[in-house]
Amino acid sequence: MKKNILIVEDHELTRFGLKTAFDGVDFVGNLYEAESAETAIDIFNNNQIDIVIMDLGLPVMNGIEATKIIRGSNKDVKIIILTSHNDEKEVLNSLKAGANAYCSKEINPQRLIEVVQSVADGAAWFDPSIAHIVLKATTSSPAFDTENNSKDYDLTARESQILKLMTEGYSNMEIAQMLVISINTTKAHVANILQKLEVDDRLQAALKALKYKIV
Repeated sequence: MKKNILIVEDHELTRFGLKTAFDGVDFVGNLYEAESAETAIDIFNNNQIDIVIMDLGLPVMNGIEATKIIRGSNKDVKIIILTSHNDEKEVLNSLKAGANAYCSKEINPQRLIEVVQSVADGAAWFDPSIAHIVLKATTSSPAFDTENNSKDYDLTARESQILKLMTEGYSNMEIAQMLVISINTTKAHVANILQKLEVDDRLQAALKALKYKIV
């Protein structure tokens, strides 16, 4: 199924480059563009958008605030932060706001296309340059402070295998192909994993698995 993408970027040349990169890509449907957060929210509210590629350094309202608003109105949309900022506070605030991926603007265009497709399929992805920040969050996030480090989550061998692949950033489709199981079976396993780990999404599951060395 084709995905409609909204590109939010105030720099016209960068925005044009992104549109050019995604134009004609097999999984891409309609491409929308916005030069500000306010315009992006308006476009999002009036169109069927599946994926948002969001810059952080926008005029007036920044990309983090825009991410919060968009995520608040649609929990299923995939939001990918694409920025030159690798500040720890901005990275963590982006994740808290609901971003599914965080990419540097230095990323290769073809790699970005692969990341977007992977996130569309359900994966979370972090640029290697900020991986240390995400890992640091697993040891300091108050969301997990009350957990017992030795708690038994009663994961099956298959669920542990899938959770490990989730922490490595693989999508449901990629996991299904790697393990030679159906996509529906994979989704069922992921749902069971989220329930057993008592988390709401794949990102929280991955962070929890890394923090407590569950896999």
